[in-house]
Amino acid sequence: MRKKIAAANWKMNTTVPEGIELAKSVRQALEGVDRKCDVVLGVPFTHLCAVAEAVKGTDIIVAAENCATEPKGAYTGEVSAAMVASTGAKAVILGHSERRQYYSEDSETLVAKVAQALDNGLQVIFCCGEDLEERKDGRQFDVVRKELEDGIFNLSEDEFRSVVIAYEPIWAIGTGETATSEQAEEMLKYIRQTIADRYGKEIAEETSILYGGSCNGKNAPELFAKPNVDGGLIGGASLSAEKFLPIVEAF
Repeated sequence: MRKKIAAANWKMNTTVPEGIELAKSVRQALEGVDRKCDVVLGVPFTHLCAVAEAVKGTDIIVAAENCATEPKGAYTGEVSAAMVASTGAKAVILGHSERRQYYSEDSETLVAKVAQALDNGLQVIFCCGEDLEERKDGRQFDVVRKELEDGIFNLSEDEFRSVVIAYEPIWAIGTGETATSEQAEEMLKYIRQTIADRYGKEIAEETSILYGGSCNGKNAPELFAKPNVDGGLIGGASLSAEKFLPIVEAF
């Protein structure tokens, strides 16, 4: 049975002291909660060691929000997957729409980053999704399929088992807009079938696929009730334990 996941993505928010307090607040909020999902905290590079320490002894998973394409070397300002793994983090978010849009990350770049992450034992949360124009033109399925094919369908079956997919309709990120539960289910069902076409039904059924796009405590129960929605990649609502907890409890 595939895992249900509530994954926080703090983005470029909180100082290190603030992040430690937020992680401790999430840890405390989850104590005694009968959870039906894994909890992932995706945090800035500067926070990784401290947050890993703050949640030590729990099953909360710490994730980086990015990693470099190269294992090491003269790449000033970059952070390698090996560095990420050395902090105690167990996962990394790659291919987020903001990285694609603002930093021009293309599929070639992502193939290299995914390889580095997997080589260092990190689970990959791989993001894909269409923008508003692509949705209006009816190209959303073609866009998502190409991002999957070009970014991760080069992986072997064993490698692919370490990948979680996060579908983020770009038009619903940080806008307050949310895909309807029907729209989310339609796309995640399509993604699962696309995976089945490449890797077979068994692996497709094992793959966790998340929805990311203004998910909150109010709409999470309806979204997560859909058969192909295995959880969420949560942005703004993850910056408060009080707002994040209802999402964790929505399964």
